[in-house]
Amino acid sequence: MIMRKWKIALGGAVVLGAISVVSVHLLDMGNLSLHAGTAGAAPAPAAFVMPVPVVDVVKKTIPIYLDYAARTEPIRSVTLQARVPGYLQEQAAADGSDVRQGALLYKIAPEDFQAALDQAKAQVQRDTATLDYARSNLGRGSELAKSGYLDKDSFDQRTSTLRGAEASLAINEAAVRTAELNLSYAQIKAPFDGRIGRNQASIGTLVSVAGTVLNTLVQLDPIYVTFNPSESDLAQIEEAKAAGPIDVDVLLPGDTEPRQKGQLTFIDNTVDHSTGTITARATIGNAKFTLLPGQYVRVRLHIKQQADALMVPQTALGSSQLGKYLYVVGKGNTVDQRIVSLGPVNGDQVAIVSGVSEGDKVITGNLQKIGPGMPVSPLPPTPAS
Repeated sequence: MIMRKWKIALGGAVVLGAISVVSVHLLDMGNLSLHAGTAGAAPAPAAFVMPVPVVDVVKKTIPIYLDYAARTEPIRSVTLQARVPGYLQEQAAADGSDVRQGALLYKIAPEDFQAALDQAKAQVQRDTATLDYARSNLGRGSELAKSGYLDKDSFDQRTSTLRGAEASLAINEAAVRTAELNLSYAQIKAPFDGRIGRNQASIGTLVSVAGTVLNTLVQLDPIYVTFNPSESDLAQIEEAKAAGPIDVDVLLPGDTEPRQKGQLTFIDNTVDHSTGTITARATIGNAKFTLLPGQYVRVRLHIKQQADALMVPQTALGSSQLGKYLYVVGKGNTVDQRIVSLGPVNGDQVAIVSGVSEGDKVITGNLQKIGPGMPVSPLPPTPAS
């Protein structure tokens, strides 16, 4: 019995000793792993800082414009019609031709008008001979009347014959001028420089006076551009007009730079009460015929110059529920968000009324990758042009 208790005690001691050895061994392994991990760990990498392009906010003097949708109109436009009847003999200028004033456009058969002119000239020759005889006869009658060989009634008849011959000659001289005009009207010429359109009467057509339309002719240089400023803009336009001529730029759809320039030449005398606008018109040089009547264009009225405008690129602007904003490099090269008020646009730049100051560095790139308070690395600033 005693021997059995000793064996149990001895067995327990052996187990406890084994547990102690295993614990010490695990502790040593843990310390070894801890020391090994501490010795081989790499230093933590530095946080990534986003590089951003920046530009300086600068002051500039910029032109102030008023922009409007507009439409071109010809200064002069006529429908070509015959002034005398006859058969159309020739179309001298091709459809769509640019013609000079006085250029031959159409020709009506002239034979009838030439015959009428010849007849009128013959009648003038006849009346001239009759008048010469009447003058001679009156001269002889005057001498006979003085000597008493011609009674007063016969003398008055000779006087009346002379006056009738003079009147007949005057009538037929007028007929010659009429026949000459009719003959000249057989040639239809351009009344001004311009471009003719599509022919509307075939060769051989019997044209009538003011009845048969032959073609149209429009003046292209210069040309009108008509637009409708609002009555709220009228005061600014009148103020600018009082200071001198108002320059006007014309831009075609898709253009960023004007193709033609001109001046404001007309403002109507009544505001349309239904639209609140007034009709205005600019006269534009069009030497290259870039503009044609009826085109839709955009006009810019240069009404004044604004000095000391703070300019930034439009691409730097962002939008939020609070309005337009700019990202600016703040203290410690962190992003500072500024809510801004916008002014006039000049090309690809926009004036800032409030929110930034001259010399601020505005971030222009990587805008989707940054936010307020983030550290950034500004690239060398590009001066705003």
